[in-house]
Amino acid sequence: MTATLAAGREELVDGARTVVHTLGDPGGAPLLALHGLRGSHHGLAPLASHLAGYRVVVPDLPGFGASPPFTDRRHDVDGYARWAAALLASLGPGTVLLGHSFGSVVAAAVCAAAATTPRALVLVNPIAEPASAAGGVTGAGTAATALLHSGAARLGLDGVLRSRLLADAATLSMTTTRDPALRRWITAEHRAHFGTYATTESLLECFHAAGSGSVRPWAPRITVPTLLLAGARDRVAPPAGQHALAAAFGDARLVLLPRTGHLVHYEAPAWAAREIRGFLPR
Repeated sequence: MTATLAAGREELVDGARTVVHTLGDPGGAPLLALHGLRGSHHGLAPLASHLAGYRVVVPDLPGFGASPPFTDRRHDVDGYARWAAALLASLGPGTVLLGHSFGSVVAAAVCAAAATTPRALVLVNPIAEPASAAGGVTGAGTAATALLHSGAARLGLDGVLRSRLLADAATLSMTTTRDPALRRWITAEHRAHFGTYATTESLLECFHAAGSGSVRPWAPRITVPTLLLAGARDRVAPPAGQHALAAAFGDARLVLLPRTGHLVHYEAPAWAAREIRGFLPR
C-alpha cells in the first residue's frame, strides 16, 4: 500500500515554482499525472508504482503539497490548465496525460485547447458534472462543505480547514473499501496530507473551481484516445453521469471499477494500472 517517490525537485513551470516528483523507469515512456483538490503527489504514488515501463511525473499542483501558490493568476481551471500545458510540453511528444478528480478537469481543459496534446488521456474518477449542480446527498454534501470552507476562511479559522476531523470526514465520504488495514492507511494518508495547502485564499479559489467545473464541456473538443476509470460506488462523481460523459467524447472508453469509490488510485491501484496499460497505444 506504500510507494516511494524520488526526492522532489523544484522547477519553474510557466513562471510558477513547482515541486515535481518522478516514479518508475527513468527511460520509460513519460506520463504526467495531476492530482485532485487538496491532494498532493502522495495520492498518486500507489497508482504510479504499478505503471511499469512508464516514467511517471507527479507534480504538486501550485498551492498544494510543497508547491507554493501562483503569484500571477487564480487557482482555477484556466490557471492550472495553462501551467499543466507548459509542463506537458516540457516532457516532449508522446507523453500520456492523467488526471484524478479535479485533475481530470484540468487535464481535459489542456487537451481541449489543442495547443499541446498528449498521445492519450486517462481520467480517473472524472468529474462528469459540476458538484454544485448535483442533487440528493451529493449536492447537499457539496453545499455543506462549501459553507464550511467559506465560513472558516471568513472567520480566519485555518486550523479547522487543516483539522484531522475534516480529513476523516473526507475519508469517510470517499472511501468504500471494507478492508480495515486499507481504510486505516487511507485515513493516515489523508490526515498527513489533506491539510498541506499553501494558503486559505489559494485553497478557496481551487475549491470553488472544483465545485463548479466538470469534464463535460471540454469532452467534445478532445480528439486523443481517452480512458475513463470510474468507481461504481463513487459518491463524489456518481456512475450515472459517467456514461453520458463517455458519449460526449469522440473516442473514449469507460471502465467502471466494482466496489470502488472516489479513490480508485488508493483502493484499486493495481487494477487501475492494468486497465491503463491495456488501453495505452504501443
